[in-house]
Amino acid sequence: MSVQRSGRPHTTPDPTSSQTGDAARGSGLKRIVSASMIGTVVEWYEFFLYATAASLVFGTFFFPAAGTRLDGIIAAFLTYAVGFVARPLGGIVFGQIGDRLGRKHTLQATIIIVGVATFLMGCLPGFDSIGYWAPALLVALRFIQGFAVGGEWGGAVLLVAEHSPSASRGFWSSWPQAAVPVGNLLATLVLLTMSWILPNDQFLSWGWRVAFWLSAVIVLIGYYIRTHVTEAPIFLEAKADQESRKAASIGVGAVIKRYPVKILQAMGLRFAENILYYIIVSFSIVYLSTVVEYDTSELLLALLIAHVVHFLVIPQIGRLSDRVGRKPVYFTGAVLGAGWAFFAFPMFDTANPVLIVLAITIGLCFHAFMYAAQPAVMSEMFPTRMRYSGVSLGYQVTSIVAGSLAPIIAVALLQATGSWVPVALYLVGACAVTAVTVLTLRETVGVDLRAVDAADEALTASETEAVRR
Repeated sequence: MSVQRSGRPHTTPDPTSSQTGDAARGSGLKRIVSASMIGTVVEWYEFFLYATAASLVFGTFFFPAAGTRLDGIIAAFLTYAVGFVARPLGGIVFGQIGDRLGRKHTLQATIIIVGVATFLMGCLPGFDSIGYWAPALLVALRFIQGFAVGGEWGGAVLLVAEHSPSASRGFWSSWPQAAVPVGNLLATLVLLTMSWILPNDQFLSWGWRVAFWLSAVIVLIGYYIRTHVTEAPIFLEAKADQESRKAASIGVGAVIKRYPVKILQAMGLRFAENILYYIIVSFSIVYLSTVVEYDTSELLLALLIAHVVHFLVIPQIGRLSDRVGRKPVYFTGAVLGAGWAFFAFPMFDTANPVLIVLAITIGLCFHAFMYAAQPAVMSEMFPTRMRYSGVSLGYQVTSIVAGSLAPIIAVALLQATGSWVPVALYLVGACAVTAVTVLTLRETVGVDLRAVDAADEALTASETEAVRR
C-alpha cells in the first residue's frame, strides 16, 4: 500500500505495486544485497587504499621535494582530491548510462575501470626514479579511479533500494553503505599486515604496492558476482514506459531542470557526513602520526577495530530510520558529529591506545547516523527515470567541496595554528549546514517509489497541458 507523506499526491494502490515487496522476500533480495555489497567492497577497498597510502607513504615516495613532512602530505592529499573532482564527472556519465541502460551493466563497467587503475598505481616508480612523471602518472590514474567510483555508489544503492519493500528500505539499502567500512577494513588490514612483516624502509619502498596489486584478484571476484544480479521490476517498468512513449526526458539535464531543490538538498545531506568521515579516517592518521607520533602499526590496528564496529552499526541505524523516520536519525547524526572533535582530539593527545580506538570508533558511530539513512532518503527524493542521475549528482558533486578538501583544510589549519581547535570549528560549521538541510526535508519513510513516479508523471502532465494552453 502506498504511504502518503508530507503533501504527496494520493494515488490509488496498483495491484502490481506489491512486486517490489515480493522481490524482497526469500533469497532474491539477499542475493541482490550481496552482489551490491561485494562490488562496493572492491571499489572502496581500492579508493580508501589510496587515502591510507596518501597519509603514510605517498608524501615521501612521490613528493620528496615538498619541504616539511606536512607539506608532502598536503601534496599527496591534493592528488587524493583529484579523485573527488573526477567523481561528479563519473556520476554524470554513468548516471546517464544507468538511467538509460540499467544499473547492472553500469556497475560491471565501473568495477573493472577502478581495478585496472588501482593495479597500475601499484606499478608506478617513485619520484627518485622518474622525477615529476611519477606524481603526474599518479594524478592521471587517480582521476580514472575517481571517475569510475563516481558511477559506483548510485548504482549500488539503487539496485538494492529499488528491490526493497517500502517499509524496510532504510535497512536493506544501508547494507551497501556497510560495505564501505569493509572495503576500508580490508585496505587497512593489508597495509597493517605488510607493516608488521616488513621493516619500515621496505614497507615504504615496495611493501605498500602489494595491497594495490591484490585488487586484481578481488576485482575479478566482484565482477563475476555482479553478472548474476537482475534489474529491479520498477526500473524495467519505467524503462519500458519511456521507450513506448518517448516523451519525458531522463538523465542529468532533466533532473537538474526538474528537481534543482532536491539536488541541493541531497548535497546538503552529504556535506557534513563526507567531511566528518574524512576527518576521522584520513586527518586523524596525520594528527596521530605527526603530532602524537603514534606508531603506524598501532594506528592501523585502531582503524581496523573502528571499521568493524562501523560495519556492525550501519544496518542497525538503517533499521532505526525505518521505525522513527529518516529526519530524526539524520539530524541526530549531524548534532553528534558537531561535538565529536571536542572530546576526540584530547583523547588522541593522551596517546593511550584504548582511548584512541574509542575516539575513532565513536566518531564512526556518529557518522553512521547520517550514512546509514542516506541511500533511502536520496532514492525517495527522485523518480525512477532520473533517480541514478539525481542521487549520483547530489552525492558526488558534494565530494569536491567536502571530502576532497576536508583533509587538506584540516592539515593546513593544523600547520598554521598548531592546534586541533580550528579543525573542530570547521566540523561544527559543516554539521550546521547538514542539520539545516534536514529541517527542510519532507519525511519520506515508508513511501512507495511508485507513488514518487506517479507524482512525477502528474507534474509532467500538468506542464504539458500548460504548454498546450
